[in-house]
Amino acid sequence: MTETALPDGVRRVAAKLAELGHPHEVVMLPVTGRTAADAASALGIELGQIAKSIVFRRREDDAAVLVVTSGDLRVDEHKVSALVGKVGRADADFVKAATGFSIGGVSPVAHSREPVILIDTQLFRFEQVWAAAGHPYAVFPLSPAELVQLTGAPVAEIA
Repeated sequence: MTETALPDGVRRVAAKLAELGHPHEVVMLPVTGRTAADAASALGIELGQIAKSIVFRRREDDAAVLVVTSGDLRVDEHKVSALVGKVGRADADFVKAATGFSIGGVSPVAHSREPVILIDTQLFRFEQVWAAAGHPYAVFPLSPAELVQLTGAPVAEIA
């Protein structure tokens, strides 16, 4: 796919990765990576190697809270609330408005408004993980340490 044929969100992520000096390019999957299981299957990797993005809505100020964790784990909402203040579920409209991405394609970088970001320690079980790149068919590889560098986010036990 040429750069101009890429969806807007993917172009935005690719540009941000290039700006930040990330050495890997965005990969377009032949099938949807809307769920962590779909993406892992398409890439032929372990489910835990998918760096899934879960967005919450902080109640005190309506800020988006993006949690990046392993695809084989569930986020503990109580742990997130203890770190950033009380959070609740975010619906699809909130996710799109707050990040610029639709659910299933929320990247850890290149948001329309900068969210609060937390990275789960469990991602460090793997040398390489794959994160969404702005569209359900787009992903990019990185190490957990690179994820921390790209986002500047703290690492905590969240799952």
